[in-house]
Amino acid sequence: MTGTEFTSRVLGSAWPHHRNRPLAEAIQQNIELVGLPQWSEADQQFARAVQRSLGVPERGLMTQLVPLEGVEQIPDEEKNGGASDDVGDVMWNAPTAFLAYPANIAGTTTHNWTAAIASATPVAHKGATQGAMVYAATVIDLVLRPDLVAAARAYFTNVQGKYAKYTPYVREGDEPVVTMNKDTMDRYRPELAKHYYDARRFKTYLEQLGVAYPPAMPPLAQAPGSGGQ
Repeated sequence: MTGTEFTSRVLGSAWPHHRNRPLAEAIQQNIELVGLPQWSEADQQFARAVQRSLGVPERGLMTQLVPLEGVEQIPDEEKNGGASDDVGDVMWNAPTAFLAYPANIAGTTTHNWTAAIASATPVAHKGATQGAMVYAATVIDLVLRPDLVAAARAYFTNVQGKYAKYTPYVREGDEPVVTMNKDTMDRYRPELAKHYYDARRFKTYLEQLGVAYPPAMPPLAQAPGSGGQ
C-alpha cells in the first residue's frame, strides 16, 4: 500500500530432526552385535582425569549399552530446542537414522576445547572404528534385506510424512554466506596450521604435542572450610 520495497537474504536454515524408526532399530541391533569399544585402563584414567579437572562426576568412559528410545512426535509443550543441524533437511527428503557412538568423555562441553581433546587420543579412534563397524553392518542389511528398505520407506511416507511436507527455506538465488567468519578465520587459520598433525615425523599426535598418556590424576578438590591443621 505504501509502495515500499525490500530485499532479503537467507543466511541459514535447519529443519528439525525426525529419525526413521526401522533404520534406528536396525542400527541398534548392530550396536548390540558389535558392542562397545574395549577401553584400556589408560583410556579410563584419561577420562576420569578430565572429569575431575572439570568438577563433574568421575564416570569414566561408557561401559554399558544404552537401550533405544524415542517417540513418534514430541508434544509441543516439550519442544525446548535442539541442535541446529542441516541433516534435518536430509531427514525430510529420505529415510534417515542417526548413530551416536561413545568416542568422547561424558561431562565435557560441546563445541569447546574440553570436547575436542579426546580426538588426539585412542578414545576417539576406538569409538570411531567401532562405530564404523556398525555403519558397515547396517549398509549390508540394507543391501540384503528388501523388507528393511520397504519398512523404512513406509515409515517415512506414512508416519513421518503425516506431520509435515518438506519445503526448503533456502531459495533459488540464495548464496552460501562464506564471508560471515572470514575475519576470524583469516586471523586464526595461520595459528591453527602450526598445530597440524605431521604423520611423517610422529607416530601419534600426542607424541607430537609431547603429552603423556594417560595424564596424571589431578588432586581432589577440597570442599570449602575442610582445610586441616
